[in-house]
Amino acid sequence: MAKSQISLCFIFFFLYLVSGNFIMVNAQKTWCVAKPSSDQAALLENINYACSQVDCRIISRGCPCFSPDNLVSHASVAMNLYYHAKGRNQWNCYFNNSGLIVLTDPSYGSCTYE
Repeated sequence: MAKSQISLCFIFFFLYLVSGNFIMVNAQKTWCVAKPSSDQAALLENINYACSQVDCRIISRGCPCFSPDNLVSHASVAMNLYYHAKGRNQWNCYFNNSGLIVLTDPSYGSCTYE
């Protein structure tokens, strides 16, 4: 009986590790940003998708994350909003391989990433 309980615990622990949530086990905060090598069409698609799912007003003209006014910056903010809202899972930052999970806070000036 004890052997089966240990095996079951190991299986659950293993599944937890491979589910992509291991980063949060260490209480290390992560962010999702756009890969700088992503093409413009992919970045625009990421913005459109993420902003259809979460409130992206923060990247609107006159708001804290509008500047710099470029697709990489706006996509990074939108992708991170989506990533944060959906639980910070690896797959929520995939964006057809144009997302990158980082350990350094990408916030700048008055633009604060969640």
